[in-house]
Amino acid sequence: MIKQLKIYVITFLLTAPIYGQNRIEVNANADVETKTLTISQQIVYKNESSDTLQDIYLHDWNNSYSSKSTPLAKRFEEEFSTKFHLAKSEQRGFTLITSITDNDTNIKLDFEYLEEHPDVLRAKLPEPLLPGESYNINLSYILVLPDATFTDYGFTKNRDFELKHWYITPAVYNGEWQYYSNKNLDDLYVPKSDVKITIEHPLNYRPTSELNLISADPDPKTRRQTTIYYGKDRVDTYLALQKFPLFGFVQTDDLILISNINERGLPGADKAILTDKIGRFLTKNLGKYPHERLLVSRIDYNKNPLYGLNQLPDFLRPFPDQFQYELKLLKTALKKYIDNTLLLNPRKEHWLSEGLQIYFMIKYVEEHYPDMKLLGTLANIWGIRAFHAADVDFNFQYFLYSMEIARKNRDQPLTTPKDSLIKFNANIAGKYKAGVGLNYLEKFTDDIDLSKTITAFLEQNKLKSHVKISDFETFLSSKTSKNINWFFTDYVGTRKKIDFKIKGVETTKDSFIVSIKNKRNNSMPISLYSISNDTVIGKQWVEQISGIKTISLPKDNTDKFVLDYYNVIPEFNQRDNYKSVNGTFINNKPLQFRLFKDIEDPYYNQVFFMPLIEFNNIYDGLTLGTKIYNKTILRKRLNYRFSPQYATKSKSLTGSTSIFYTHNIENKNLFDITYGISAGYQSFAEDAFFTTIRPSLTLRFRNDKDFRADQIDNITARYVSINRDIGDNAIVEIDEPDYGVFNLRYTHFNPGRINFSSFSTDFQLAGNFSKLSASYEFRKLTKGNRNINLRLFAGVFLNNDTDPNSNFFSFALDRPTDYLFDLNYLGRSEAAGLFSQQIIIAEGGFKSMLPTPFANQWITTANFSTSIWRYIQAYGDVGLVKNKFDSANFVYDSGVRLNLVEDFFEVYFPVYSTLGWEIAQPNYSQRIRFIITVDPQVLLGLFRRKWY
Repeated sequence: MIKQLKIYVITFLLTAPIYGQNRIEVNANADVETKTLTISQQIVYKNESSDTLQDIYLHDWNNSYSSKSTPLAKRFEEEFSTKFHLAKSEQRGFTLITSITDNDTNIKLDFEYLEEHPDVLRAKLPEPLLPGESYNINLSYILVLPDATFTDYGFTKNRDFELKHWYITPAVYNGEWQYYSNKNLDDLYVPKSDVKITIEHPLNYRPTSELNLISADPDPKTRRQTTIYYGKDRVDTYLALQKFPLFGFVQTDDLILISNINERGLPGADKAILTDKIGRFLTKNLGKYPHERLLVSRIDYNKNPLYGLNQLPDFLRPFPDQFQYELKLLKTALKKYIDNTLLLNPRKEHWLSEGLQIYFMIKYVEEHYPDMKLLGTLANIWGIRAFHAADVDFNFQYFLYSMEIARKNRDQPLTTPKDSLIKFNANIAGKYKAGVGLNYLEKFTDDIDLSKTITAFLEQNKLKSHVKISDFETFLSSKTSKNINWFFTDYVGTRKKIDFKIKGVETTKDSFIVSIKNKRNNSMPISLYSISNDTVIGKQWVEQISGIKTISLPKDNTDKFVLDYYNVIPEFNQRDNYKSVNGTFINNKPLQFRLFKDIEDPYYNQVFFMPLIEFNNIYDGLTLGTKIYNKTILRKRLNYRFSPQYATKSKSLTGSTSIFYTHNIENKNLFDITYGISAGYQSFAEDAFFTTIRPSLTLRFRNDKDFRADQIDNITARYVSINRDIGDNAIVEIDEPDYGVFNLRYTHFNPGRINFSSFSTDFQLAGNFSKLSASYEFRKLTKGNRNINLRLFAGVFLNNDTDPNSNFFSFALDRPTDYLFDLNYLGRSEAAGLFSQQIIIAEGGFKSMLPTPFANQWITTANFSTSIWRYIQAYGDVGLVKNKFDSANFVYDSGVRLNLVEDFFEVYFPVYSTLGWEIAQPNYSQRIRFIITVDPQVLLGLFRRKWY
């Protein structure tokens, strides 16, 4: 009898009309062979605003895969990914809508995709929708699913269905329509709805959903099954349809946690215990989950993983399996829990939900793993434990990563819409800054328990429609007597940095007079600690510091004053937070020498040493030395370096030194001014050395309104002084005297894997010549997947009084002499052998070595290449070379280019040129040219570019 009553109640809930709530019913038929879902759908949409609506906007994010020009495709391009662009048409998905009709009259509605949003529909309503009224529409459409290789959602290589944001959903209206295109950010903004999903699928597939399972009816005759799910007040309806599902179910006291997140070597019983532990933590800190089941998937974790040492291979990972699994599950569950209960706009107001996720992760580790270090078990290894990195706590990583981007002057306000953030800020730094900021706010609001206050806010606003961050600010302000406006204005809403300094400590008969300077224009508070014999004996918060603020403290046995002693506050520079009462420069911050680069320790003035072992070139052979420097993991404004070296083959002392200072400028297109000087003594041939001195000034510009544009303009002014020392055993002859060149250079750089362009001009002035050159390069990957590369170069001598028998300062057709020592040649002076075949695309950019390799009057060239098949390309170069007392020579070459990694590893095979058929001429192997980059910093840029 009870069972029948339960079935009756469920049936009533699924079939009764609901006028006070949005409602979505999806009937889907899955076809594995065609990777399609045929859907008939009903949407009941309630106008909860005070406006009358003429149209309804619908998200169809499956259609974001339909072409190479959608916002999703452009997003892939911006992050240097070509997987979507190069994919076959059948790998990309799309939506085929057959009809949208009025449920009552069956009248077909006019609809269209928006021009700039091909994954957003606008349907014209036959009658205006008044406030408080609901509208009922029916949709029929077919989803052709994309390959899951693009975003992890879609049709997988195992022929499974991973479905998220898959069916058509209404957009939110809160005075205006809040519709957005899919940009692989998992931030669809939809109104909560009661959702019923009926899916027919092959019998050997098993569906998994966070919705409540109502029924599963197999039909052995058709080998199909019909599964029905239902849930109230839902915004996320992820559905997995898999042949061999790996999801596990753990029943905790408060909910069922479903997960396929795994950790190799961890027994199932331990996973269950840890899952229950996490479930209790979630309920305690976030309130009771309003649904019965919480599903966290491997895809959820992979899109938002634990960054840092956690991503090392298993055999190198320095954390216990239990801890590793616990944090993986916790981080993913926190995000899902918060997103499904606090219904903020996930594109515009993402910082709060992400900040709460990191804030509670900090709390979890403090509560359960207070002794866990950033380096894990590595912190106990001899040698490593001497590093400051081995001393800091695990939670220090959130400060470290957020400050990493701030020191690079690439941070963005937390209020920046998610699709306008660069990838590093969207995935890492922004979340960490928000979490660290909430922790900072907790310490400041010491008159309340902020953690419990946040829990109360979440409970009060659970599943509330149109909740905003302003509600959070109002709620917190009502609970504390402290003024917290600074947090929402300066900390969250701007890029303003926190940077304080103890300017001075004056001792009088009965008090200490402490002067604190705020080096930035903001109203953020700072904590001041009194220290005696390394023990805290006093603390107070100092607020409203504009310029310099002086406070008087009773005289006691304090021997040192410290700002933010426990490093709670994400301060830009912590190195000037210490001042001894009777101190000198030395005992304020003692000098510390360390082997290898380390995390900055603000207690000390650190100097680092690093052994250098290099293979310089065939003249020096193996070079041994050391680098003495002050650069830490986080970028500093002032950097110095001194690197003495000894060359084992030439038995000579070489080396270099430099000192540079960088001004970071915020909220201006001119964002970076760097100036300094470098000097070096190095070999360029056997028993031949050069001394170089280079003072320089560089101005860097960007679009300050759009960091994702990634267009950089550089203006560099420098002076290069070269003095050479030719020994008795030198095999080179130098006819040119020592020289100095003033160089002014402008470069515009617009990187991109699909569309790339750069333009540069270069002016040089020396005692006996002056020259001007310009180059332009354009690359495009067409919609037909053809690479097109065009480079133009032109250079002219304004005057040239150099030795007419020397081409040392001339423009080069294929291999510049590099008298400014800018190019990274493996062998600088070789005329034969493998090193002589290295090519760097500069000046003329030719690949063949032709009879007229230099121009001492003017030169113009064009370099072109295009695809033949995959990374195999055809290239061709043409140009005019003009020397004094000679007619202009027309030159050309052509051949095959293996573009393995563009600009980093390429090989050129000449075929036909001014010399004729080179491929048929003797010693052809010596005509092959190659590009190779071995500089680690340049190679790191290849992987770093998509993040910054």
